[in-house]
Amino acid sequence: MIVDERIVTFINSLETENCKVLEEIEAEALRTDVPIIRKEMQSFLSVLLKMRKPMRILEVGTAVGFSALLMSESVSGECTITTIEKYEKRIPIARENFKRMGREHQITLLEGDALEVMKGLEEPFDFIFMDAAKAQYIYYMPEAIRLLTPGGVLVSDNVLQDGDIIESRFAVERRNRTIHSRMREYLYALKHEETLTTSIIPLGDGVALSIKNE
Repeated sequence: MIVDERIVTFINSLETENCKVLEEIEAEALRTDVPIIRKEMQSFLSVLLKMRKPMRILEVGTAVGFSALLMSESVSGECTITTIEKYEKRIPIARENFKRMGREHQITLLEGDALEVMKGLEEPFDFIFMDAAKAQYIYYMPEAIRLLTPGGVLVSDNVLQDGDIIESRFAVERRNRTIHSRMREYLYALKHEETLTTSIIPLGDGVALSIKNE
């Protein structure tokens, strides 16, 4: 927890519920240990989308489709969402969830390795939500920048690793050291990338909010 737990509890106590189907999908995900975006991140993402009003969204990391569906609730019906997932067991669940909310025509799920899929995309996006394998963010970054329109927004979730990001790599469990070092590299790259302006926010498990300079 990177923010005082009582503050997070208070903030979340103020939240209103999502639509019935989204609440059901969230409950199912939590029961089966599928990671989904935290409550405070959900409202932050919704506000960003309503401010930005994107027409083309790319999501890197579908899981069971919760965040793609949440985003679809915060944009116009003309906005298209492309989402990428490679975990075979979750893909049919995500597709079924899109049907449950009647969003299968708005949301396109592309199967495969995110980096390879991104390299094959041509049309630009004005909003990219990155919520996949954290150790791969640094490798996704060049493609995300290429695919963003000038003025486009890149949101990278879970970048502070429950606070471990500030620790020495030797204070982090050995199995987490690769993720730790690559995430530090990613955050440094975001802040020093001339084509981006980035703010790192201690919200949820940390979010990096970047805009591609026009």
